[in-house]
Amino acid sequence: MTFLSRRPLAAATAFALAALLASCASTHGLETATQPHDADQLAAQRSLSDFQQGSADFPQQEWWKALGDPQLDALVDEALKSNPNLDLAQARLRKAQAEAGLAEAETKPTLGVNGQYAVAQLPKPLAGEDLGGKLLHNPVGYLQFDWPLDVWGGHRAAYQAALGQARAQEIESQAVRLSLAANIARAYIGLAEAFDAQDVARRELARATHLQQLSKQRFDAGLDSQLQLRNADAAIASAKAEDVAAAQQIASARTALAAMLGAGPDRGNAIDRPQLLDAPAPGLPSTVPSELLGHRPDVVAARWNVYAANRNIAAAKAQFKPSINLSAMAGLVGTNFSDVFKGESFFGFGGPAISMPIFDGGRLRNNLAVKNADYDVAVASYNQTLADALHEVVDAMQQMRSLDAQAQSLTQARDAADAAYTLADTRYKAGIGTQLDVLSTERPLLQLDQQLAGIHAQRYQTVVDLDRALGGGLSFDAPPTDSSK
Repeated sequence: MTFLSRRPLAAATAFALAALLASCASTHGLETATQPHDADQLAAQRSLSDFQQGSADFPQQEWWKALGDPQLDALVDEALKSNPNLDLAQARLRKAQAEAGLAEAETKPTLGVNGQYAVAQLPKPLAGEDLGGKLLHNPVGYLQFDWPLDVWGGHRAAYQAALGQARAQEIESQAVRLSLAANIARAYIGLAEAFDAQDVARRELARATHLQQLSKQRFDAGLDSQLQLRNADAAIASAKAEDVAAAQQIASARTALAAMLGAGPDRGNAIDRPQLLDAPAPGLPSTVPSELLGHRPDVVAARWNVYAANRNIAAAKAQFKPSINLSAMAGLVGTNFSDVFKGESFFGFGGPAISMPIFDGGRLRNNLAVKNADYDVAVASYNQTLADALHEVVDAMQQMRSLDAQAQSLTQARDAADAAYTLADTRYKAGIGTQLDVLSTERPLLQLDQQLAGIHAQRYQTVVDLDRALGGGLSFDAPPTDSSK
């Protein structure tokens, strides 16, 4: 009884001694240096208040449909099914999920079966006359049980870190989809702009050709010098160059779209001319920037990376403390197969085991320093991503306002140029003006049409940029914020 009563006391003494010795490996002086920013505390209220509308909402998930072109809708759907970058993102996600599964497995007990048939011969001086010099046949079979008790929560923290990284990867795969849809829309808008530029170039070519014919007639009749004829020749050459450039832009946009579809260049030849509607400008929700954290995939993923880095610190700190492992082994062993299943062939042992770090050459401290640095990197990346997100929203709204003002001024200028062209044409038909006057007033009208086409294309691009900056209709759960390191 005296012997048995001393066992718990000895175990407690051993554990206390282990905890004392473990203090030799200390975390003293190792801390993180940064903290995540609060989105609502960033100085953005004044910049955003000029654009915010209480009734506005975040974009719909299929935001590109607001552009009103069924062909664009079909291209985005095709790209989201076949783009290689999406396959890459999915492969990374599966890897992160599998790594989380590995981390979870470290928290659970294991049970395995082992078997071996061993042949050995021992020297007589070592084993004696009975065993020495003879071939010994030893079949062995046993079960082995191990259970690392997660006393300090290190395994749990490592599992949480892996889950956080998997969640971040899942959200980043959504970011890839959003970027792909935005790039498809931008390339498609570029294709529409190239077609508009080609229209203007061909109208200018027709005007310049007509002007050249009139100039030649007047030169042959001795009414004008070669100056007007040479100017017409230059206008024709310039219009032809613009036509060729527009055709090249059309081909490039189609090729780019085909690449984003994961198809060969010939796929682009089947893309017809875009038929975009005049999409309205999205409003800015009054809840920016606070709710932006739940809609922007890059911001949410960065926050999950911060959470994972936080949990990795907790796992690293747990390694400084004693670890306890329950293990047991039970099986059968004999000098031959006929002896294995006899009662005296059974063996077994097991119990708790304690291990502790004392001196490790700085491995644990450097590992914790690495995790602290990883946390600071993740926080800095999150803070920068958050700041960039707010800037993108404000920049898109400012660009939208500027383009609307430019479009209004250019529309007024075009109306005036169109009125001048109509007046010149009316005077010519009435016999009090010349066809040269008509052709001369048509040139500024064509130039303004070209500028307006460019402004409209930029405005379409800004609509895409704003939809993307507001998260593209996506919504995510944020990670826990109360995890202690």
